[in-house]
Amino acid sequence: MPLSKKLTIGQRRLHHLGVSGSTFKDAADAVAWLGAMQGQDYSGSLWALALRVPGTTAADIEKAIVDATIMRTWAVRGTLHYVAPADIHWMLALLAPRLIAGNASRYKQLELDAPTLQRSTHLIARAVTDRGQLSRAELFALLEASNISTAGQRGFHMLQRAGLERLVYQGPMLRNETTFRALPSGGMLEKEVALAQLASRYFVSHGPATLEDFTHWSGLTVVEARAGLDGCKATLQTEQMDGQRFFSSAHAAAPPDRALYLLPGFDEFILGYRDRSAVLDAEFADAICPGGNGVFTPSIVLNGRVVGTWRRTIKARTVEIACSPFMALGVRERRLFAEELERFGRFVGLPVTFSQT
Repeated sequence: MPLSKKLTIGQRRLHHLGVSGSTFKDAADAVAWLGAMQGQDYSGSLWALALRVPGTTAADIEKAIVDATIMRTWAVRGTLHYVAPADIHWMLALLAPRLIAGNASRYKQLELDAPTLQRSTHLIARAVTDRGQLSRAELFALLEASNISTAGQRGFHMLQRAGLERLVYQGPMLRNETTFRALPSGGMLEKEVALAQLASRYFVSHGPATLEDFTHWSGLTVVEARAGLDGCKATLQTEQMDGQRFFSSAHAAAPPDRALYLLPGFDEFILGYRDRSAVLDAEFADAICPGGNGVFTPSIVLNGRVVGTWRRTIKARTVEIACSPFMALGVRERRLFAEELERFGRFVGLPVTFSQT
C-alpha cells in the first residue's frame, strides 16, 4: 500500500498544499505550485505563504509583493488571489469573461453602463502606466475629477473591471491602503490547454479532491471543469473513497512534519474545496465561517482536521493570540500549540502572549 494511503485526506492535503514538508524556495515558487492562492485577507495571506516557505517573515513575503514575483488580482471566482506573473494573463483570459458577464446585473444596479466602464478602465490603466503605482484613494480621486462617481460600490467594481481586463494588478499595501500597478504583457494559452493546466495545478496541489471541488474552486462551468480534468487525468492518481472519485498527485504524500498547525482564515486548506467534511465536522462549520457570511476564521488543525479557531491582535510590542478549541487540549497538544505560537511570533517579529476562550 502506498505511504499516502496510510494518511487521512486532510494529512495528504496538508502535504500537497505545501503546508507540511514544504520544499518551496520562496513565495513565488509556492504560488506557482498552487496555481492561485487565496489573497482576500492581506495579513492572513502573508502567514499562509510563510507557512509554505519555512523560515520566512512577513517582511520577506511583502518583498515578493513589492518585487512583483507574485501578483495579487481578482482571478479565481472573482476574488483576490495571488498568481505567478507567468500565469496571470492566460488564467484571467480563461476566467475573467465569465466573471464580467456575471457582474452584468450588479453593473446595472450601480448604473455602470458599457461607456462608463470603458472610460473608467481607460483612465485607470493610463494613470498607473503614466504615473506608476497609485493608491485606491488616488485612483478614486482621479475618477471623481473626471466626473465618474465612485460612490457606494462603483469604485470597487471599476477597479476590479480594470483588473479583469488584464490592465492592472494590486501592488503592496501602503499605510494599510491598497495600491495598483500597470500589468505588463504576458503569455497566453489556447483555451483547451489553459483548462488542462488549471486542472492539473489544482489536483496536484490540492488533492485528494473531486471534480466538484475543482468546479467550485475555479468558478468554471461543469463542462469546462470536466474538460480540464480530462486534459490532465492521465497524469493524476485516481481513487474511489466513500463513494466519490478523488484525484491527486501521482506522488505519494509524506506524513505531516507537524501534528498541529495554525492556519489563517482564508487558507486553501479550507477554501479550496466544496466539500470540507474530510477536514471539518459539520457541527463546527459555523465557528469557521459564522452564519456563512464568507468571512473565515483562522483555524487550528490537528492531525489533518480542524479542531478549533484562533485570533491574533498585534500590539506595539506583542502579538496577542486567543484560541478557542472545540475540545480540551491535552498536555501534548498544548506543547504543540506553544511551538506554533513561537513560530508565529518569529514570523511577525514580536513576542506572543496567549489566552484561551
